[in-house]
Amino acid sequence: MWKLLCVSLLTLFTQVEGFGQTAWKFITEKEGVKVYTSEVPGSKVKAVKVEATIDATESQLVAVLMDINASTEWEYHVKSAALIKQVSPTELYYYCEVNLPWPVANRDFVAHIAVTQDPDTKVVYMDGPTVPGIVPEKKGIVRIKNSTGKWVITPEGSGQVKVEYSLHVDPGGNIPSWLVNMFAAEGPVQEFKKLRIQVQKPAYKNSNFTFIDNKSYVAN
Repeated sequence: MWKLLCVSLLTLFTQVEGFGQTAWKFITEKEGVKVYTSEVPGSKVKAVKVEATIDATESQLVAVLMDINASTEWEYHVKSAALIKQVSPTELYYYCEVNLPWPVANRDFVAHIAVTQDPDTKVVYMDGPTVPGIVPEKKGIVRIKNSTGKWVITPEGSGQVKVEYSLHVDPGGNIPSWLVNMFAAEGPVQEFKKLRIQVQKPAYKNSNFTFIDNKSYVAN
């Protein structure tokens, strides 16, 4: 989204099915951003979960996450991002290239974003698994083929939302442990700091969607 939306290098470590039963280990908290990791059976890369509270409505945050062409303004180490197809207001496909430090090759992927809202709790879910094909693989760039991601956006009232981002991925090829650790520790905090700024930009301040009920919000 994902945006899972363009999933940043942070997304090189995205969600797997069954995370609800995962034993998360608290790693750090900086500037109100909590980071957890968990072992994933059969994977050398740990899953990551990020939690934070953001001053925004659900529609504002969804507007940012669905604005693929603006991903480079805030997503961690995203080199380029482009909308491929807007299927409907709640569904799209996009391409993203993630910039990695030399000598590691850049990664890219194509993801499918879908947005839903629970009619009772008003919680918004954004799923963003990678999908095969659509964009041909490029020479010198490693294609990420196995990754899923999920944003869970819960209304807190008074113009705030609780955001939970769960992730795990097979980045393909060889990635040194120092790089994995750098992105796991630094990526979530840096990305959420920029997300908090991005969501307050004029382009998103008055966002509203027919598929999102924001009635639970009482802005100050």
